[in-house]
Amino acid sequence: FFSHGFQVAPETKAIMKWLRSIPFVLSASLHGGELVVTYPYDYSRHPMEEKMFSPTPDEKMFKMLAKAYADAHPVISDRSEHRCGGNFVKRGGIINGAEWYSFTGGMADFNYLHTNCFEVTVEVGCEKFPLEEELFTIWHENRDALLSYMEMVHRGIKGIVSDKFGNPIKNARISVRGIQHDVTTGN
Repeated sequence: FFSHGFQVAPETKAIMKWLRSIPFVLSASLHGGELVVTYPYDYSRHPMEEKMFSPTPDEKMFKMLAKAYADAHPVISDRSEHRCGGNFVKRGGIINGAEWYSFTGGMADFNYLHTNCFEVTVEVGCEKFPLEEELFTIWHENRDALLSYMEMVHRGIKGIVSDKFGNPIKNARISVRGIQHDVTTGN
């Protein structure tokens, strides 16, 4: 994943270790600078191609997760194209990350490839560095969307994988027919 000669920072290594030690299944990364929800892959399958649609095997699930956030956000769900983030209106306020712009080393891609955690990136507003007095409004615009997104943790298959004695099985591989991406059970 970080094979391009990158020197991995200690804080990045700590996050990677933390993500592998706790069986997270859903997360969101909050950014500023636009008003859209992106989902993996963020890195194009063809590194020389900019703005190339690069879906994961779980494309439908990621679109559903991103849509849950976008539909609950009062500005992202606004159909006006003459506003911040208006260029994503025709896409429903969501986009595959690499189709928007490709970059390597993103946390959403890492989570998908190396943990059981599905992550979207939420661009919470068009100001990259909002002023302090803007934070209250940004929080209120995103609060219900964050709650809707968190509720998505209850979607999908869940249960306990156990042996014939009822003991949980750690690191059991779970495959879904038609999706070329397995997950493993937690502790």
